[in-house]
Amino acid sequence: MRMDEGDDGGFTAYFTPRAAGLLRFAYLLTGDAGEAEDLTQTTLARVFVVWGRVRGHDRPDAYARRVMVNANASRFRRHRVRQVLVDVPPERAEPSPQLAAVEDRAGLAAALATLPPRQRAVVVLRYCEDLPEAEVAALLRCSAGTVKSQAAKGLAKLRAHPALTGSAGAPVPSQVAYPVVAREREESP
Repeated sequence: MRMDEGDDGGFTAYFTPRAAGLLRFAYLLTGDAGEAEDLTQTTLARVFVVWGRVRGHDRPDAYARRVMVNANASRFRRHRVRQVLVDVPPERAEPSPQLAAVEDRAGLAAALATLPPRQRAVVVLRYCEDLPEAEVAALLRCSAGTVKSQAAKGLAKLRAHPALTGSAGAPVPSQVAYPVVAREREESP
């Protein structure tokens, strides 16, 4: 069944308010604003193709997150295009206003960029998107134990990252700490 032109079956109405959140999620996965925009566009295009089937589910945004995680993982599998040096650089695009809140945490983005893709996905889903372990496990198609171990390893790497520690290697004070690290400390027994 093909949709008529202009009839998107509620896709636009559903994803317009969620687009900024998907863009933030993509930025935390990729660490680059341009890559995040491309990843978000790819995700929305893929979800649109199957929207007739997906819209009947309880949470289509969870499906979109899963598509985004898969698309991000496939970025590393395909051959990357080499950058070409030119005499005159192209015009620079202005940064997206939806990314302003995330860009303020440049240290966190830099630290997240050093994590392997699976650990980064677990940390972002668990602590930035605030999803429970069971839901993260379902999204990533792994066990809850894997989510716990990947989160623990990822948080340990984040705590040791120079961008998230003080100048002398001491941890950043709790009032200045990033939400990922602070939230995990609160959950510890």
